[in-house]
Amino acid sequence: MNNLISLKNISKSFSNNKKINVLKKINYSFTKGKIYSLVGPSGSGKSTLLNVLSLIDKPTTGSLIINKTPVNFNENAKNDKIRSSKIGIIYQQNNLLPDFTALENVYLAGLALTNDKKNSIERAKEIIKTMGLSSREAHFPSELSGGEMQRIAMARALINEPEIILADEPTGSLDHTTAKEVFNVLYKLKNKNRLIIYATHNRFFANMADCKLEMIDGNIKAINARIK
Repeated sequence: MNNLISLKNISKSFSNNKKINVLKKINYSFTKGKIYSLVGPSGSGKSTLLNVLSLIDKPTTGSLIINKTPVNFNENAKNDKIRSSKIGIIYQQNNLLPDFTALENVYLAGLALTNDKKNSIERAKEIIKTMGLSSREAHFPSELSGGEMQRIAMARALINEPEIILADEPTGSLDHTTAKEVFNVLYKLKNKNRLIIYATHNRFFANMADCKLEMIDGNIKAINARIK
């Protein structure tokens, strides 16, 4: 298998009066070209794991390997570049900038890698078109529906053509019909060179993945894999 991400004894602890172990010696490898869902109760470690995978949080112990290269969590500038170029992140709350249009929200993310504004705008327009939202480019987030905002957030995550897409409850704030539409868009992003991992409380959406991982008490306890 072509492992894009490998976790080796990953643990993550927080100290707030007392030590809380959120992730506990996780060992797992994620394969390029596949979609994984993370399920489990609140507090099981899903969001923390995604934050480690996105290089936002530093694990307490253990190592994270991307494309066979260990990540040094002390190299902040290098990791920021990896995140910008290789990782697209989709949040439950879309986190769109309210004072910028849909188009601006998307192409500004492209400027994180290049100062070529013209190319970033053209690329943003193409991605927004694939989301079926070309007519909404000039609209501000407050003028978009919940589903439209989340699709613009997905477009923003795609602007730099990431190998890895991480989504934390991407449809948690949407009604079921709109959530299904957004998930259909997410699944169309699958290709042989990309890895998609998302956390969800929705059993229907979880079962759509190539591999469903259940997180309980800070570890991956059950794996329902259809990966061959």
